[in-house]
Amino acid sequence: MRANEILPDEHNTLSINGMTVRKGSVGAFLATARQWLNPTTPDHQRQCAQQDLRELLPALDALGLFEVLEVRDPALRQWLDEHREAH
Repeated sequence: MRANEILPDEHNTLSINGMTVRKGSVGAFLATARQWLNPTTPDHQRQCAQQDLRELLPALDALGLFEVLEVRDPALRQWLDEHREAH
């Protein structure tokens, strides 16, 4: 399946089981996860990254991202698992 078959270029959101998923959610997750994993990220930016990750989790779960892919970094995987259970 091609990306434009799931979300055509002229659309910015997709509804999955009542959850609105924005175009770019997976890309935002990857960029934010990299920031969270970077040991040189200042504490305040890391806290902002955690909040961004928390906000993305419902959409990523609706997409089924974590049913197909596993986060390789143990600390990030644990953090995500803990916060996915909370929502």
